[in-house]
Amino acid sequence: MPEFSTLRIDKDAAHPRIARLLLNRPERLNAINDAMPREIRAAIDWAAAEDEVHVIIVEGAGKGFCGGYDLNHFGEGNIDHPCQQERFPWDPMVDYAYMKHNTEDFMSLWRSPKPTIAKVHGYAAAGGSDIALCCDLLVMADDARIGYMPTRVWGCPTTAMWTYRLGATRAKQLMFTGDTIDGKKAADWGLANESVPSDQLEAATLKLAQRIAGVPRSHLAMHKMVVNQVMLTMGLEQTQMMATVFDGITRHNPEGMWFRRYAQAEGFKAAVQWRDSGEPIPEGDAARNAIRDLSSRTPPA
Repeated sequence: MPEFSTLRIDKDAAHPRIARLLLNRPERLNAINDAMPREIRAAIDWAAAEDEVHVIIVEGAGKGFCGGYDLNHFGEGNIDHPCQQERFPWDPMVDYAYMKHNTEDFMSLWRSPKPTIAKVHGYAAAGGSDIALCCDLLVMADDARIGYMPTRVWGCPTTAMWTYRLGATRAKQLMFTGDTIDGKKAADWGLANESVPSDQLEAATLKLAQRIAGVPRSHLAMHKMVVNQVMLTMGLEQTQMMATVFDGITRHNPEGMWFRRYAQAEGFKAAVQWRDSGEPIPEGDAARNAIRDLSSRTPPA
């Protein structure tokens, strides 16, 4: 089996038609680092090349599915990184190239000729929700939560899957609020295929995977291609292009820069608490003034 630094993939010991991709950074809530998107694509390529494999389960080690990007690294640290440049002027195309590469890596789950099932416990948050929603199917624990909290400040979901999975009205509600929803609501809204008590999550996911695994690979690939083509015709690729550009803007406009400076000065936990509290987020000139004050207390990147 291939070896990776952020995940594992192999065939289920009892069900070799099922591959299991485990996001495996439990000490960081399986947060996304530089290596993980590339390794997801490589793992999916491996499973696609294995004739015995018919379906792929994607899951997380430890307390949750995936807590999003590792923002202690990308957000709190003083680094010059393509995902959050500190060079001046900001080069949006450098940022776009980096984030679009990540988006394409996550989309390998969607493009794979073999169906992918996200098995979600704990949180599928921010970039973690991108990974989950790039999978074809979603099975959640009742108490699991999914959402993109950085829509409040410092983020736009680059895969743009929320509208295609939920419809415009509910996607707007989640994007405007940054709220998360639990497994029960996700199933009620049609985002998740199924929600079950947490102690039944493994059995429910495996039951669905086994049912799919009995179908010939060619049939699965054709059915997936037909449904995916509908989403492409609706403009998925163009929407992802816009969303990825906007994601860069949200991290480099005054509000986004305020958020990062606050995280650097006070810690990312404090920045997230402000973001999610409902208190007004500084914007425009107020954000610029706050940046100057925070920068005086923060070593330059």
